Amino acid sequence: MPSNLGITSPEDLKRLSPQELRALAKDIRDRIIETVSKNGGHLASSLGVVELTLALHTIFDAPRDKIVWDVGHQAYAHKLVTGRDHVFHTLRKLGGISGFPKRAESPYDVYDTGHASGSISYALGLAMARDLKGEDYHVVVVIGDGALTSGVAFEGLNNAGGLGTRLIVVVNDNSMSISENVGGLSFYFTALRMAPAYRSAKARLEKALDKMPNLGPAAVKMLRRVKGSIKHFLFPEAWFEALGFSYYGPIDGHDIEAMQRVFQDAKALEGPVIVHVVTKKGKGYPPAEKDPERYHGPGPFDPATGEIFKKDGPPAWNKVFGEAMCEFAKSHPGLVAITAAMCDGTGLGEFKEKYPDRFFDVGIAESHAVTYAAGLAQGGLLPVVAIYSTFLQRSYDQIVQDVAQQNLKVVFAIDRAGLVGEDGETHHGEFDLSYLRTVPGMVVMAPKDERELVNMLFTALKVPESCAIRYPRGPAPGTPYRDALANPEILEVGKGEVLSRGKDANILAVGSTVYPALQASEILSKSGVSCGVANARFVKPLDREMIGELLKAAPLLVVEENVSAGGLGEAVLSEAARAGHRGVAAISLPDAFVRHGSQTELRKLTGLDAESIAEGVRRLLKEVHDR
Repeated sequence: MPSNLGITSPEDLKRLSPQELRALAKDIRDRIIETVSKNGGHLASSLGVVELTLALHTIFDAPRDKIVWDVGHQAYAHKLVTGRDHVFHTLRKLGGISGFPKRAESPYDVYDTGHASGSISYALGLAMARDLKGEDYHVVVVIGDGALTSGVAFEGLNNAGGLGTRLIVVVNDNSMSISENVGGLSFYFTALRMAPAYRSAKARLEKALDKMPNLGPAAVKMLRRVKGSIKHFLFPEAWFEALGFSYYGPIDGHDIEAMQRVFQDAKALEGPVIVHVVTKKGKGYPPAEKDPERYHGPGPFDPATGEIFKKDGPPAWNKVFGEAMCEFAKSHPGLVAITAAMCDGTGLGEFKEKYPDRFFDVGIAESHAVTYAAGLAQGGLLPVVAIYSTFLQRSYDQIVQDVAQQNLKVVFAIDRAGLVGEDGETHHGEFDLSYLRTVPGMVVMAPKDERELVNMLFTALKVPESCAIRYPRGPAPGTPYRDALANPEILEVGKGEVLSRGKDANILAVGSTVYPALQASEILSKSGVSCGVANARFVKPLDREMIGELLKAAPLLVVEENVSAGGLGEAVLSEAARAGHRGVAAISLPDAFVRHGSQTELRKLTGLDAESIAEGVRRLLKEVHDR
């Protein structure tokens, strides 16, 4: 597809007049809307930073100067002006460009990012490497105000201020992360946006002091203190300054010329600088401006009306989880829900509305969320922590130290487990079975369908152990589940189920791989192979009795949507080796980071679709026969 924008590199931007840059901003927005309406992607956040992107690339000299994007879903305009206009139509498609910055994709991409808040630390490392090597270039971070709710960002700011090296941190203040920002920092940035009130008050006070030459020293000292108090009360930029940063702002993040002037000034300073810009998420597209949370990461939509296309079919896993939470909250008064800036994404929107006093969104602070849940549990409540698998990784120490080691009861609802699709490497939930299996006392389970998810959540609320339930993104298989909401079942911990028995082979599957395993069994039956299927249900504790019976009965293939190291397959292979069984193999995700693409494409690519599982059984039977 030929370029629509006529921009092949940031050098082209530097030849444009202010009027031409403003016209280009509109063209970029149109291109983003057109592409995301077909491919899906992160819309509102990318629309909000178009002028900011143009200002950065006209003042800084990338790729010699390093522009580090935090999270990365703001970087669509950046991709369009750094030589990827001609392939932008492939955004998030298998084999196409990523929805996030990727160093392998372009020299203009400095940081492979997908998890919020690490950019300041990463950029500080780049800046110090520059200084130690005697090089001369600028390092610029673009971080959203929502990302500053994470402790990692605070650690980076604190270290940067102490080192005092040249670093420019652009805080993109749009009052949103994925969900609306929460916590004290949100109030803080609101105060900064009120800065004109401080400037006016300060100017009036200084004029008054200048007109009173006969004041005694004590009175002057007192009035100076009053002036300082006004500053701290109305304009808390002093907080950044106390960390060692110079501060510019707030600045209109849609005024290209104003930002260009400030960036030029910031380049001349020797120490670290905060540039605070205020943008509107979804800028230029009314549906996204009106509802930026809904258009944060929409699927395909009608660009003319903004209507997001709905797929017919069964409910999404997160919707079933949300319904179950609302239902079980009626009979469990101590049940509380915690999430980390992903209320609707985890299906907790209805719970938030029905039980606002029992819902807690802690912002982009997953580690805090887990320790906070531990405190709630110690206080006698029943906390359910709902976080995407890839983000729960950030809380491993807290799961071990603050929950498991203290023998506290917390339930982990792990959404987006396995292959999530177009968001790619940084968002796949590939490791949760492995890292949770290492935690003493933790029950780890994965439902095959909606009904089992309801029963697993009910079981998790009833048993004394901490429990983790992991389930994938997207639509569930479509089994009826509302009768389970009314009459839930407590599952026996550590007990799987045999769905069918095979004479030639068996498949032991878990979670999202159970139904593909059943389909594989049907495929094999057409070629005369009798293959049974068992649903592991529990990855910890294992159903050793069922696994032993399967190993004795016929060759066994274990299938899981998790990396092999530390997963279900490795656990079963260990059991087989201990018992002297040789006819066993496993299919899992590869020992590599899986690229982006649709879930269907990626499951086929990684050997987790029905046909690939059937072929895995054929290979296993051939190996057994050839021995």
